[in-house]
This record gives sequence, C-alpha cells and structure tokens, in this order.
Amino acid sequence: MTPALPDIDFVEVTISLIGGLAIFLYGMRVMTEALKLVAGRRMKQLLGAMTRNRFTATLAGITVTAIIQSSSVTTVLVVSFITAGLMTLNQSIGIILGANVGTTITAQIIAFKVTNAALAMVAIGFFTELLAKNHRIKQLATMLLGLGLLFLGMNLMSHATEPLRDYQPFIDLMGNIEHPLAGILIGAGFTALVQSSSATTGIVIILASQGFISLETGIALIMGANIGTCVTAVLSAIGKPREAIQAAVVHVLFNVLGVLIWVWFIPDLAHLVRSLTTGQDMIGAAPRQIANAHTLFNVANLLLFIGFTGTLARIVSWLIPIKPVTEIVAATPQYIDDYYLDEPTAALDRTRLELQRLGAFTLDMVRDSLPAIAMGTHERIRSLQQRDDDVDALHDAIVRFLGKLSQQNLIDPQPRQLYRYIGAANYLENIGDVVETSITEASKQRLKKDLHISPETFNHLKMLHDALLITGRLTIEALTDNDIDKAKTVNDSKPAFNQLIEQTRQHLAKRVTIDTPRHMETYRLENNVIEAFKHIHSLYRRIAKLLLLDSDNTAAPNTSNPRPRTAKEEPQPPTSNADRVAAPADTR
Repeated sequence: MTPALPDIDFVEVTISLIGGLAIFLYGMRVMTEALKLVAGRRMKQLLGAMTRNRFTATLAGITVTAIIQSSSVTTVLVVSFITAGLMTLNQSIGIILGANVGTTITAQIIAFKVTNAALAMVAIGFFTELLAKNHRIKQLATMLLGLGLLFLGMNLMSHATEPLRDYQPFIDLMGNIEHPLAGILIGAGFTALVQSSSATTGIVIILASQGFISLETGIALIMGANIGTCVTAVLSAIGKPREAIQAAVVHVLFNVLGVLIWVWFIPDLAHLVRSLTTGQDMIGAAPRQIANAHTLFNVANLLLFIGFTGTLARIVSWLIPIKPVTEIVAATPQYIDDYYLDEPTAALDRTRLELQRLGAFTLDMVRDSLPAIAMGTHERIRSLQQRDDDVDALHDAIVRFLGKLSQQNLIDPQPRQLYRYIGAANYLENIGDVVETSITEASKQRLKKDLHISPETFNHLKMLHDALLITGRLTIEALTDNDIDKAKTVNDSKPAFNQLIEQTRQHLAKRVTIDTPRHMETYRLENNVIEAFKHIHSLYRRIAKLLLLDSDNTAAPNTSNPRPRTAKEEPQPPTSNADRVAAPADTR
C-alpha cells in the first residue's frame, strides 16, 4: 500500500520561497551598495596600484571583490581604467579572474550558519543607521542591515522547504538532476533569471542542508551558476563601451572553459571536499562542503588560467577589436557613459577625463584667438565660432551626465567633487563663449573696417596671450590631476597678469595720440581684446578657486581621504604655430 503524501500548502511554500529569495536579493543589494560606498574609492586606488603583473592584478581582484562583494563593480572600475589608458586588457584579465574567487566569500559567510542572528543584525543595523550622525557609521550600519536581510531571506527559504523533506515527488524531482549536465543547466538558468550567483549558491546550500541533493549535484549547480552569472555581465555590456564588452567576453570565456574542464572531475572534487570537512554528519556538513567546493572550483580555475592571460587577451582582442579613433570630435563624449553611473567613483574619474578634453578644446580656441584677431580670414573666424558649438555640445553632455550621477548614492567627498566638476565645466564653456563672441566679433570688425594692429601693440598682446595660455594649461592640469599647488599658482597669478594688462594699456594710451587712419577704431578693437583676455583669465582663476575651496578643511570638512598629487614639470609657453605667429608688417 502506497503511503499517503503529507498535506502541504504549496501556495504558502511558494510564497515563502519567493519572498525569502526577494529578501535575500534585496539584502545582497543593500550590503553591496553600502560596501561600495564605504570602500569604493580605496578599492579603486588599490586596483590602480596593483596591476604591475598578472599575479598582483589577480590579488587585487580577489581583495577588492571580497571586500565590496560585487564583481560587477570591479568590472566597471576595470573598464574605466582600460579606456583611460591606465591599464591594458592583459592586466585587467588578472583582476577579472581574481574577482571570481572574491565572490566566493559570500558562500563562506552563509556556511557559518549565523542565520539565527539575522533579526539581531537587522535591528542593530536599522537603528544604528537611523540614529547615527557620522556618515561612515551610517553606511556600515546599512551594510550590517543588508547582511541581516540576506540571512533572513535564507531562513525563510530554509523554513519553506522543510515540509518538502517527506514529499516523495519533490525528492524524486531532486534525484532527477543527479546528472551533471542537468545540474549545470538548471544552475545556469536560475542564475541568469535572478542575476545573482550568490542567490543560487544560497539555495544550493539550503537544499543540501535539507538532504535534498548530494554534494555532487550541488557542485554541478554551482558550476552552472558560474555560467549563468555571465549573462548578467553580457546584458550589462550591451550597447556599452567596447572595453566593457571585452571584459564581459573575458568573463564568459573564463567561466565556460572552467566548467567544461572540471565537469569531468566532479566526483574527484566532491571526494576532496569531503576529506576536508570531517567531524560532522553528512547533512550537517553540507553547507561547509558546498562553500568549500565553490571556493576550490574557482581557485582551481584561477590557477589554471593565470598563465594564459596573454592568450586570453589576444583571443578577446581578435573577437572584439577596439575600433581605432581616427578623429576626436569635440561634440562627442569620449569617456562618459551611463554604464559608469552605478559606480560613482568610476563615473567621476570619467568626468575628469572628459573635462580634460573640454579644457583642451577651449584652450585651443584661446590659442587661436590672437592669430584670428591679428590676421584671421573670414574662414578662420567662422571655424572658431563652429568650434564653440562643439564645446557647447560637450559641455551639455558633461552636465547631463553629472545630473544623472547626482541621483546616485554619493558619499563625501563625492558630492563636493561633483559640484566642482559642474562649476569647472560651466567656466570652461564660458571661456569658449568669450572667444566666440568677443574675440570673433573683434576679428570681424578688423576685417570690415580694414584695421591693422601695429607690431609694437602685437608684441604687448602676444606677451599677454602667452601668460594667458600658461594660466590655462596650469588650470587644466590642476583640474585633471587634482594638483592643488598648480591651482594656487593660477590663483596667485592675478597681480602679474594685471601688471601685463596695465603695461599694454599704457602702450595703447600712448599710441592713441598718434594721428593714424582709424586710430580710435583700432584702439577700441585692441582694448576689447584686452578685456576679453582679462575675462578669460578670471574664469581660469575661478576654476582654480573651486579646487582650493575643496582643499580647505574649514570650507569642506571630512576630507579624510588623501588627494592624489601628480608631479609634472611646469609648462613652458606654448610653441604652436598660433603662438609663433609673426607680428604684422603693415603698421598703418
């Protein structure tokens, strides 16, 4: 006689499972976001410092991902470094390989069976975050809250599966996935659906601890999770920079090849794991065995592929080549992309690089301003005006990107840095406007009225122009390198620049008395040029003041993070063709 099946409320079981999974995933997201905010900037510095060879890069990937528990954040940082030219694809592969090992820390934490402390973690985390005044303590409390929610979700899923222990159809269903291929496909499919390999690992641990699946089946499911997590990387890379696509392809190749190699050795891996976990009954040891299998599998893959990073880089570069940049258009952003918005540290770095481009374009406009005034043709003047349209478009793109970034969770000093970048972008755009309006208008008047600047006056304007270009170069370097010393140099340049202006004006005052054709029109033209140069110099100084304001502990407290300094040689006067233009020979 067939034994009666236990009476199970499947609606309640399903709701408990789905609800527990939702709480688990939400807790994981809360914990990851908090860790990212607390440690994101330091992790970026660590990644940047440990990429000299494949081994240090791998260690950096393990360390960073183990701390922030998000391989996707690590990948975003890596992509930002590659596109900035700070890291090669070969170096980045070591970090991506290490990131897979870093993600196994979650399974190890879950296996310690601290789920009974879930409600205590939630309570402590919530009330500490609510009452604390210090921002960093608030973020740490949020991290604890997320960890508690993660364990709470685990508890709910575990309780939901308890009634199924004696339900033979479910036991038979679990028995049907004993084949490794079935386990890999189920693990990959579920992970792709929930977009979290940690969630799959947690459920595998629950099923193993309830005795529903064997260790071998658990290993197959975890291998499938390693493949399924690639779907998240691929989806996040669609429509993004090609460097992001390359990183996703590295992730896919590494994980898929690793599974294909080790799927034949699942029984051997299970035997090794059992030998490492002794002193407990089979079911009681299941969580630790699953966690250890997860770690051993990823470490084994790392050791296997670490010697082939160069080969992987060549394969990926062949599959996804980076298109050569034949022409950089000012109106087209080169560095900023919504792909980076989820990682504010990387997004601000990208903005800094885009500001460097904006500054270079406006400085080129300033550099060409004196030749346009002295001898520019109508075509050259129109070109100067069109370049300002491109600068306006790039400025708008930067401001829109920073506007989106301001909606993210930012921690000190990120909000102040964002404010500084918006201000700098506005001032740089204003510089382009001064050239486009005042300088080009003066140039048009020179052509219309057939005015001529004397060689002596040109030399005075040339000295003023050279000083302005040096100030501009120092300002851009101070902004992009966070160099406070150069910012101070720019801020302190006002007296010397005003002295040059006064000397030029004294020269003009003497020449205005000379009776030459249209001398008053020429005087007004030259005086307008001086005012335009003075205005541009003032805008450069305003950018420098933004940097100095951010470095002032009184005006901007809580600057505990060190500001990187870049030591560069002091720039020499520009030596472009525009700067070497000869004084006009006609002195009418």
